[in-house]
Amino acid sequence: MSSVTINYADIVCKAWEGYDPSRKIASVEDISVLVSTNRVMKVNFEDGDGVIAKLSGFGKYENFKEDHRIIHALGNNLLYPFENLLAKSLLKNNRVYTYRHKKAKLDLWVVFYNPTRVMQRLPARLQDTHIKSLGRQMARFHLACSRLRHVLPKSSKTLRTDINDLLHQLETNERRFGSKAHATLIREHCDLFVKNRQKCNAGSFEQIPVFIDWNIGNFSVINKHELFSRWDYDWFRTSSRMLDFYFFSRVVSDAGDRTVFSYVINTMNEDRFLLFLSEYHQINPFSANEIRFLREAYRFFILNYVIKNANHFFASGYAKKLAQEAYDIYLPSVDANFDPDKIIKHLNIKDV
Repeated sequence: MSSVTINYADIVCKAWEGYDPSRKIASVEDISVLVSTNRVMKVNFEDGDGVIAKLSGFGKYENFKEDHRIIHALGNNLLYPFENLLAKSLLKNNRVYTYRHKKAKLDLWVVFYNPTRVMQRLPARLQDTHIKSLGRQMARFHLACSRLRHVLPKSSKTLRTDINDLLHQLETNERRFGSKAHATLIREHCDLFVKNRQKCNAGSFEQIPVFIDWNIGNFSVINKHELFSRWDYDWFRTSSRMLDFYFFSRVVSDAGDRTVFSYVINTMNEDRFLLFLSEYHQINPFSANEIRFLREAYRFFILNYVIKNANHFFASGYAKKLAQEAYDIYLPSVDANFDPDKIIKHLNIKDV
């Protein structure tokens, strides 16, 4: 998606006309962080109010609509202290309003949010007190999501469907992934993911809403580092809570938050991550198989979000960089550089 040829503001205006043409737009500002291909726009109305518009072409429109319905139901049902955590999508006729702009090869979708209050941002590099507080907060948030899992709309997107989609793309357009060696490597790791997922008995894991992308820039906190607001739902899905933990490891890592980033597995080996997991485990305990699945959650992240969808999500320069690193570094490191038994022993988890 090229910013030179796409008039994002015009698409947002057309989307708003379908929502409420009686409120006139004065201006549309692009407030995107231009790492991804998605756009975030501030819509200013003539009456002085404003809303946020999110434009995306990542994945499938049907999943985009489905995800936002689930997120709305989740936000509407969460209890204290998370009742106001999630950014609110605008509704029309009691449903989340989405707009699809489909013209030639361009397929973009729009959803509107009420502006989210942003309180304190965690520092780029966390102290131990931050890590402990964050571990407890995330444990409580996952528990709150777990309590609602039976009343939320169903999701048609699963780990297996995404892996199957990647394999289908390999069959139909192998050259898209570069060399024959790249294609072989992808198939090998898809096969390992499927086999190891079964070994972990991951089908028995609770399926809850997970946001995956827990970069420090996606949430704010108050008081004793308690979660206050969360936005940016690019990688939302209903799945195992373990999909969130690779990004938790990045947040608490010794390197901290960086503008130039990679997706190496090493952050899950740090003592700082063990500290985070220890605090989390006291409130929302893990099973041994869930910890073993951490490796597969990382493998899935690399296969699905970095290799399969990089060109649809990341800006082109980053997409190429991350994809090459996936082949050279990330995938070869999955089984060589991470030992879940170290975490199981540290947390004193017994197999049942």
